[in-house]
Parts: sequence; C-alpha cells; structure tokens
Amino acid sequence: MPPQSDRKPKDQEIDAYGLTHVGRARSTNQDHFLIASLRKHVVVHHTSLPNPEALSRYADRVAFVSMVADGAGGEAGGEEASRQAVAAVTRYVTESMECFYNAPPGDDVFHQALHEAAMRCHATLLDRAEEDRDLYGMATTLTLWLGIWPRAYLLQVGDSRAYLLREGELTQLSRDQTMAQELVDLGALPRIEAATPRLQHTLSSAIGGPQTAPTVTRVDQRWGDVGLLCSDGLTRHVPPERIRYRLSTMRSARQACEALLQDALEGGGSDNITVLVGRAVPGDETKS
Repeated sequence: MPPQSDRKPKDQEIDAYGLTHVGRARSTNQDHFLIASLRKHVVVHHTSLPNPEALSRYADRVAFVSMVADGAGGEAGGEEASRQAVAAVTRYVTESMECFYNAPPGDDVFHQALHEAAMRCHATLLDRAEEDRDLYGMATTLTLWLGIWPRAYLLQVGDSRAYLLREGELTQLSRDQTMAQELVDLGALPRIEAATPRLQHTLSSAIGGPQTAPTVTRVDQRWGDVGLLCSDGLTRHVPPERIRYRLSTMRSARQACEALLQDALEGGGSDNITVLVGRAVPGDETKS
C-alpha cells in the first residue's frame, strides 16, 4: 500500500520510462521526448535527442520533468522542430531553476515560467525557419509535465496528450488544440467524432506555427497515480479503455510503454509513436 503521508518520493521510488518508434508507415521519426530530474542542474534519464550529456550537468531532486514533442512541416522540418523544442525548453527550465527553489506554494511563478518557456521556444523556431528556408513551415506540439511534489504543472501546446490514472479511473488532463476540438467547443460540431480526419489532425496551436496558445494547469500528485504523456501516434490507434487497462495492470513503467507501443503498432502504426509513463512506487521505509 502507498504511504499515507505526502512525503516526496525518493529517487529510487520513481519508476519512469519513455520510448519512441517510427511506426509502420513513416520513413523518419519526427517525435522527441525527455525525462529528467532537476537538481540545480538537469540529469537526463531517457531521451531520443543526440548527445544528451550536453544537457546534463548535479543535490537533492527539487523537480521531475518529462515532455513530448511531435513535429510537423515535412520530414526535415518536423524532426528539427521537435528536437529544437525539447532542447530549448530544457535549457530554459534549467536556467529558471531559481524560481523552483524560492516560489511559495500556490505562487503563479511556475505558470509564468512555463508559459515563457513555450513562447521563447516558439520564437526560436520562427527565427530558425527564417534562417533556413528549407525549414519554412516547421512546427511542433509540446506537452510537458513538471512535478514539484505534491504538485505538478502541465504545459501544453498542440495535441500530444497527458493522462492520469488515479484509483482505476483514467482522465485526460490535456485538451487537444486542434481545429476539430475548437469547432466542438464553439458548438459548430456536435461531437469530436463528427469531425473529418483532416480537422481532427490540423493543429489550432503549435510551437512555430501560425498561432501558439500555451496552456498551463496545476495538478495535485498522489502516491498511486500513474501519469502518461504521448504523441497522437498512440491515441490514433489505442482507445482510452485500452490505455486504462495497460496502466492499471502495469508491472513497470518500461513494460507499460512497451505494451502500449505494441498496441499502437498492431492497431495500424500509421504515425510516429511516443509513450512516457511515470509513477511513484513506495520502497521499504526501514531502509535508508
């Protein structure tokens, strides 16, 4: 049973894993991801970025961060956009570490810092596209989880999703920033299922796109929760009830990621697939 206290999980009690796959239909993978601890420096655990040691630097963990970026705008542009976004946001969050030490509970400094990180990243991609016209039109989603126990902050731009499994119930924490969802919210479409595939997969907000509208929401963390971040290569082929089953029966974060990836591939694998799973697993309290 998980402990009843709100103590912060120890490093060895965090079970987190991520993986990315090109899928069955694409020739390149335009997804990137990162899972890292923030300790006045950043310690990269898993990432698809090259040379992760260039992002790493190292004290007690103050926060845990994970993110997924799904690129768009042609093979070269999409991969560049998602890679730049993950690297740029990681650097900005690292530079902003002072706010993580000093901000009192409930302070909106976290919202401001994450929003600013997304907007800085957006500007970086626009500048990069101006420098290299072959990258014109590149853009990316960005979904980021910043855990500062017992709180977490979710940053989202685009339609890469965040889910939370709590006491057997799966909740989608993120809201898809797509044209289909916008029309549903405006009442122009009765439900998302009525939208055409084009509307369902056309982003209304993206890093580097014509419009970017970062949203930041606060989430309370509990022992026993399971978090999932993913690109739409997973959710196109794996329904929520299957995701809930995989997270409810998981033996480890790695096993859950691998099982969900296999589900997506067996369901069609029509896009790049990225899956990140994390949870706090209580250890033996008698051991130091």
